[in-house]
Amino acid sequence: MDRDTLKQRAAHAAADMVEAGMLVGLGTGSTASHAIRRLGQRFRDGLRFTGVPTSEASSRLARSFGIPLIESPSDTPIDMTIDGADEIGEADLSLIKGMGGALLREKIVAVTSKWLVIIADETKLAPRLSGRVPIPVEIVAFGWESTRARLAVLGCRTVLKRDAQGEAMRTDGGNLILHCQFDALPDPAAVERTLSMVVGVVETGLFLGLAKTALVASEAGVRRIDR
Repeated sequence: MDRDTLKQRAAHAAADMVEAGMLVGLGTGSTASHAIRRLGQRFRDGLRFTGVPTSEASSRLARSFGIPLIESPSDTPIDMTIDGADEIGEADLSLIKGMGGALLREKIVAVTSKWLVIIADETKLAPRLSGRVPIPVEIVAFGWESTRARLAVLGCRTVLKRDAQGEAMRTDGGNLILHCQFDALPDPAAVERTLSMVVGVVETGLFLGLAKTALVASEAGVRRIDR
């Protein structure tokens, strides 16, 4: 079974958990897109809910199905957010997210949510965050090379995220993304604190203590992990 089919299975399982009247955070990325499409089908079949997109791409996809949207979270808690992840630590559902470049908006929506449901195929699951996946770090464009130098001092290898044309990719907020690769992550919380203190850093792709449920698809089915 190919990975895209597994992603779709996890996404559909999460989308089918949405109930009428909910305010639903709509994640970004290939797996989250499957969830939005499934929610679009349910909306057209009569389920009424409102979405909060985490990127312009997710907003466009949701609008193509007619899903009503609130483009920016308010002080009203989001009932449920469905999003993907680049790595999931099974022990505590700690996450690395943001390889798609939407980590800032994803984290704003996540912290506003009562229930963050992460969807993924089994290749994204590890016993704990391992360092095999680089941590996306959103930085301001002004002086970005000096920010990269300050991050490199922390012991990570940094790569600027580029678009299909080879240009520096800009986030929806106009910022840049550096992928910061550490050899290991024995203490993700300490790494998050250290990265966040670097001048020029806007947000990190470490999502710690936010996810409550993960739906992980394998050929055996969709496994639910709750924190």
